[in-house]
Amino acid sequence: MFSTFGSILALLLGTAFLLAGSGLHGLLLPLRGQAEGFSTTTLGLLGTAWSLGFVAGCLLAPRLVKRVGHVRAFGAFAASGAIIALLSGLLVGELIWIALRVLTGFVMAGAFMIIESWLNERSTNETRGTVFGLYMMVTYGAIMGGQLTVAAGDVTTATLFMMTGILFCLSLIPTAVSTAVTPKPLAEVSLDLPALYRNSPIAFAACLLVGVANGAWGTLGAVYGARAGISTAEIALMMSLVVVAGAVTQLPAGRLSDRTDRRYVLAGAAAGAAVFAILIVLIAPKSGAVILTMTALYGAMAYILYSIAVAHANDHAPAEDFVKVSGGLLLLYGGGTMIGPLVAAPLMDYVSSEGIFLATAWAHLTLAGYAVLRISRRAPVPIDEREAFKTLPAERAVTQNAVMLDPRSDTEAEE
Repeated sequence: MFSTFGSILALLLGTAFLLAGSGLHGLLLPLRGQAEGFSTTTLGLLGTAWSLGFVAGCLLAPRLVKRVGHVRAFGAFAASGAIIALLSGLLVGELIWIALRVLTGFVMAGAFMIIESWLNERSTNETRGTVFGLYMMVTYGAIMGGQLTVAAGDVTTATLFMMTGILFCLSLIPTAVSTAVTPKPLAEVSLDLPALYRNSPIAFAACLLVGVANGAWGTLGAVYGARAGISTAEIALMMSLVVVAGAVTQLPAGRLSDRTDRRYVLAGAAAGAAVFAILIVLIAPKSGAVILTMTALYGAMAYILYSIAVAHANDHAPAEDFVKVSGGLLLLYGGGTMIGPLVAAPLMDYVSSEGIFLATAWAHLTLAGYAVLRISRRAPVPIDEREAFKTLPAERAVTQNAVMLDPRSDTEAEE
């Protein structure tokens, strides 16, 4: 058991470096682009490009890994991430960055899939819950740490791009020296939209709309903070607090959904997120403390929606379809994150910097209204027939292989 967890901790360390690099790079680009005078549309396209590459990586990376092997593929993905980060600091240009961002999304998806597959291979039915919990802690902690690193440097220089490259390179070391057995071929999950909709129309709509809202915020939130006049350190803290607030409120909201119709919780949380978003638009706060507080409250509502939607979908699906349903919803969410920045960018240009919250409010109000409609169309699954709610990692940093780590998965892992 000690050796099993020892190899897992080495893999988690590699994951931490990878996620820290991804978090730093993802926040650095919009801040540097804002300083360079890039258009809001271009900054939005950076997020769309990353999501496009990430979804493509989820679909195509398993074939590449099958050809060259896990170790070589992971080395290629991590090294490519470092090269792309360094090129972003050397070649500052709108079109170049958009193209590089597609590649970043692709290589990050491949790297995440390999590590998650490795972790799953080293988990047993008895330890999967612990490994999944550790992976969640590393995911949130590393992303937050990477984002906060922005405050330690000057976004107008190449230093932070170099630090990103170093973090990606560091992710190679723990996996290179790990004694973990090379895992089985990566899981391939197809996106069967009709089947996902038939299983749960509200989960289908929720994952798409939550993707729109979270994609808009994840890409352009830093731009909003810069235009609101808060410091780089406050922007980094704001972006981290939004996700962490959602992580903290996931469990109590999930437990509430265990005791009632989950669609009530979906509708209430979506409406709450819309209310906080609209308040930010109306108040247009300029104080760092007020912005941090209001965006954290927004995140506490917005970032619980995906997990509850997945739980609701799996209430209606056979246990053996958990990986198929959850993996499909994750890809659907990724499709939404491509749309979100394209919706928010024009609103930020033609309304105000707070226009980003008009985009998220539209998505959340649409979700709340549809959830209420579906309550009248379909009876809830009896409480005693549901799986208990379990929290999920940050959606932008996981692939369908992470779904297989979830204790609800029927995947058998061997020691």
